[in-house]
Amino acid sequence: MESIRQDRINNLLQKDLGEIFQLEMKYVSQGSMITVTKVKVTPDLSLAKIYLSLFATADKDALLENIRKHTKEIRGKLGNRVKNQLRVVPDLNFYLDDSLDYIENIDNLLNS
Repeated sequence: MESIRQDRINNLLQKDLGEIFQLEMKYVSQGSMITVTKVKVTPDLSLAKIYLSLFATADKDALLENIRKHTKEIRGKLGNRVKNQLRVVPDLNFYLDDSLDYIENIDNLLNS
């Protein structure tokens, strides 16, 4: 079970990362839409698992790899935003959130 502090940091990071991808890192998205669906921070606040939903892209794996290449830059921009709330910015690990694809697949199976 997550503590209240972890939950607040999860929400803070999700909001700020979403804004970073939309406003400051458009060149990384290559014209596709990136949505931060979930953030999970470890209890010691040293690692954050970020789940992304990628839309309007043909190759999601290539886009995710491009995002991972820019992790240091994203972490730096995040650090500038949360410097008053956190002492240390957690390390960022990006994962593909395929829950929407899974839901769509189930919906298609139910309709057929």
